[in-house]
Parts: sequence; C-alpha cells; structure tokens
Amino acid sequence: MPEKLQKLVQEALRAAQEAGELPVFEVSDFGFERPADTAHGDWSSTFALRSAKLARCAPRKVAESVVAHLAEDPSIDRVEIAGPGFMNFYLKAASNNEVFRTVREQGADYGRSNLGNGQRVQVEFISANPVGPMHIGHGRWAALGDSLCNVMAYAGYDVQREYYINDHGSQMDVFGSSVAMRYRQLYALVDEGKTLEEAYDALVADREAFVDDEDDTQPQTHPLTNEFLAALGDNSYGGVYIIDLALEFARTDGRALEELSEAERLVAFRERGYQLMLSSIRATCHEARCDFDLWFSERSLYEKDEDGMDAVHRAFNRLDAMGHLYRSEDGALWFRSTTFGDDKDRVLVKSNGEYTYFASDVAYHWNKFQRVEHVIDIWGADHHGYIKRVDAACEALGYPGQFEVLLGQLVNLLRGGEAVRMSKRKGTMVTFDELLHEVGADATRYTLVSKSANQMIDFDIDLVKRQDNTNPVYYVQYAHARICSILRRAAGLELEEAAQRGMDVVADAAIGGEADLGLLTQSTELALARKLSEFPGLVAGCARDRAPFRMTHYAEDIAGAFHAFYTQCQVLPSEGRPIPEELSRARLTVCDAVRIVLGTTLQLVGVDAPQHM
Repeated sequence: MPEKLQKLVQEALRAAQEAGELPVFEVSDFGFERPADTAHGDWSSTFALRSAKLARCAPRKVAESVVAHLAEDPSIDRVEIAGPGFMNFYLKAASNNEVFRTVREQGADYGRSNLGNGQRVQVEFISANPVGPMHIGHGRWAALGDSLCNVMAYAGYDVQREYYINDHGSQMDVFGSSVAMRYRQLYALVDEGKTLEEAYDALVADREAFVDDEDDTQPQTHPLTNEFLAALGDNSYGGVYIIDLALEFARTDGRALEELSEAERLVAFRERGYQLMLSSIRATCHEARCDFDLWFSERSLYEKDEDGMDAVHRAFNRLDAMGHLYRSEDGALWFRSTTFGDDKDRVLVKSNGEYTYFASDVAYHWNKFQRVEHVIDIWGADHHGYIKRVDAACEALGYPGQFEVLLGQLVNLLRGGEAVRMSKRKGTMVTFDELLHEVGADATRYTLVSKSANQMIDFDIDLVKRQDNTNPVYYVQYAHARICSILRRAAGLELEEAAQRGMDVVADAAIGGEADLGLLTQSTELALARKLSEFPGLVAGCARDRAPFRMTHYAEDIAGAFHAFYTQCQVLPSEGRPIPEELSRARLTVCDAVRIVLGTTLQLVGVDAPQHM
C-alpha cells in the first residue's frame, strides 16, 4: 500500500507542477509512515514538510496543492491535511483488510525484499576459544548472530555465517598442559589402588570441595586441585570438562601417553583435546540451531603456501607497500593506525619476534574482504577499544566503510530471581549446552535475542521454563498453536491428518474460497490488518539497523492483537451461537494470515512455530 500511495502522490505532484501551482523539483522519498494514533489515518506522509524548501512555499500549501490533484482511488476513503502539512490517508475497510489476502497469497514470502540487492555480507560471531565449553554469553552471540543472518537473508542480502577458531595462541598450550596434568593425577590415583572410574570420581569430588571452599580456608579438603594449581598456576583451565577429557584419553589410550616425552605428550593432549572440544562446540551450536557456513582456523593464517609465504606476511607486505608499516629501534613492527584516526599506532610483531593478536586480525580481515563485500563482527562490549584499530587496518587495506562491529552486553543468569553463582577462577559456570538441555532451544534463543545487543539480559531459568502467559515465548507460540487448532476445527480434521496435509492445505479447506474482507469492521480486526501490514517494513528495518530483537517485540504484539481479536470476534459457529458463513470465512482468513506472519517471525529468530501445545 505505501508504494501505491507514493505513486498517487507522485502523480499528483507532477499534475500540480504542470498546472503551475508548484515549481518543478524531484522527490525520491515521500515519507510514508504508519501513524502511532489511528485517528491520524492509516498512512501519513511527511512529503510536504520535506519538500517545502524545494517548493519555496509553506509545507501546508504544498500539501494542499498535491491533495487537490490526487486522483480518485477506490481504496482511499479520504485524505486530510493536519498541522503544518502532514497528509493523512484513511483507507476503506476492504482496502485496509486486503493485507489478509496478500499474506495468504504470498505465504512465507510475505515481507521478503531485495533491500540488500544481493550484497555479499559475512557475519562472524561467537568465535570462542576452543579450550572449553560455550557459556551463556556465547549463547547470546549465537542467538543474535544467527537471527541477524536470517533477517538479512530474508531482506535480500547474500549472507555467510562464519566462526573464527582461535586455535593459534598460547592458550592452546595452557589447555594441553591442563589436560595432561589431570591425566597424570588420574593414574597417580590408580597407582594407589583405585579403579579409573574411582580415580575420576575422586578428582571431581576434590574439585567440588575446592569450589565450595570459597575463601580457601580449608585447603586440606582439596589437595588434588591444590597440586594442579601449584603445578600450573593461573596458566590452567580448571573446569570439570578438563577432567572429563583426561578420562577420555585414559579410556582410549590407557597409559601409553606416559611413555611419550613431555613435549610429545603436550602436543597429543593439545591437538586431540582441541578436536574433541571443537566437536563439542559444533554440536552445541547445532543444538541451538546455529550452523555455520565456514569454520575458519586462525592457524591457517600461518600456514605457508607453495611460495613459502603465509597469509599474515602477505598482509604485512601489502600494508608495507602502501607505507603503513615501520619498525621501531628495538625491532618491533608497527602499523600506522593513527593515520586512520586511531589514538596510537599498533604493534604487529613485538621486539622478541612474538606476533600480537592484532597481527592475526589484520590478515584474517584481509582474507574476509577477498571473499565478501561487507563484514560484520559481533563482539563483547569489553572489546570496544579494539574496534578502531581493526577498522583502521581494513581502511588501510582498501576497504573503507565496509567493516562494522556490533557490541553485545553480558547476560545475568538467574534462577528464581537469585543470581547463579559462577567463578572464572574456580572454573564454575552453567554451560550453554546445559542451559539448552534444561530450558530448550526455543525459549533460550527467544530470550537471548529479545533485547537490543547493547542492553544486558536477565535470563531467569525458572521464568523462561514457565508454561504460561508470563513467559513471552510461550505466549507467542500458544497464539500460533491456537490458530492452527481453529483452522483444524473449521476444516474438520484431526491433528494427525492435518499434520500430514500441512497447515496451508488445512487453511484452504477451512476457508473454502475467496472471502468478503469488507465484512471485517471490528476494531480488533482493523488492528490486526494494520499490524500485519507493518511486517515488510519491520523486516527491512531489522536488517538495515542490525536489530533482530524487534522481531520478538513484534511477535508479542501480534500475538496480543490476535488474542484480543479472538476474544471480541466469533470465528466459528457453536451451539446456540450461529455466525454468518461469509463472516466466518473472512475471520478464518484473518486467522490464517496471522498464522503465516507469526510463523515467519518466529522462524527468523530461530524458534519453532508449533501447531499444537
């Protein structure tokens, strides 16, 4: 409808100009919006206010001239000029309700657009170190990143999902050493007469005692963890999963790994442990309905090609050839990031020859731009200070304005309103995998994407698990299931048969042909028509603004609007409550249109739209 109205206004403007009432000027955006107050019409245009300077007259005079030349249209009831020059369009009921028919005709494509014009965009998110399980913060990036990709693809972008595996730094050796130490402790306990399983239980119990000893006042209750920390100190990973990995090695290799040299043993634990951990992360992402197009290994940036050159040095050479690198007196290699607005230059290679994390990031982002046109990284808010240097590198490499970062705030994990105790030092946390299994992927994803990335989220496990209307995801899913139930009853089909046929076929059987949408005049019917017509603009806005959280707000609004409609408007006949067949068909059309849009909305945030609950 806004496209149609814009064409009418454009033609009226041309007529006013030809009549000499307005000077000749061009306008590309006529500023059509949905007024917040329905008293101001179904659609409102700010065109007259925007073009007053071009027209060299008051905006109200522009509006009056254009409205006077508007061609009559059967879909428009009237047009009113308000305030300084707003043009408010009031549609006839049948025209306003036409959206119900449009939704049913377009089905799952309603709201799809070509906003992105096929632009190749890569979204990199999660990218957790492969040295431990994902936590709820990673889960938020999974929900946000994947939902953003869904929305952008629906809006016409060619989207690639990417996970950057941080498998090159010193953390990998720390990880390998941690597993190796727990493996040695397992067999030390076996040598004392325990079975392997008893040794494992002893290590886990010892670690739990360490966690409970919050003030470290009872060291005698956790001697094995004390030994572990004495050997490795802060350069260790202390979670139970490290003991689990050590047990896995013991079961598959027995004591054979003890025969290796220390260096060989470290490599074995590091590399095989890394693959096990990465496999676990992949499985968790899949459980969260978040599958990636590419898992990119940081190590690959340092692998030499047939010319003996790796990606990192190729990136250095490119920057050096453009005059953006220099060496300091101590031999360190620096990037002139201040040339591109950074507050100081950044070191790439330290004076001792050690590469910085930034060196990998420079090569990695250059690699990205050889594959796509635009890059979006999703980072934690604590990486805010890192943005400018990476942006500077991208600009220096020849890609100004093509790199952007979405920063996300933390998640507070609660249970019954009380904070769940977690400690980085103690290695205690609720893993994302545990959360998915307790709460479910639907409720987890919906909750984690329900707020803007720059807002913190309170994730209360007990609240998210509730099966009532206080839980937003339940409220929305129940609306979809309720509509499916209505359509099944109207079609005279049981659940199993309806599932076999599919809900689109069930809806056609329920409605039985074209409905007279002019019969829909109740306020809740008009409110639903208005809400459904917002959907294409909503999706485009979510993609443009990188704001998939708005989809959940819309889902709750439309579910609420449907519940209000169903309370006010009888849809099916019942004993002692007949309803005209044509009106019932029109209202079933409303139900099906809401089902389609609600289903698409949930799909875009990675949540199931159940047909029964």
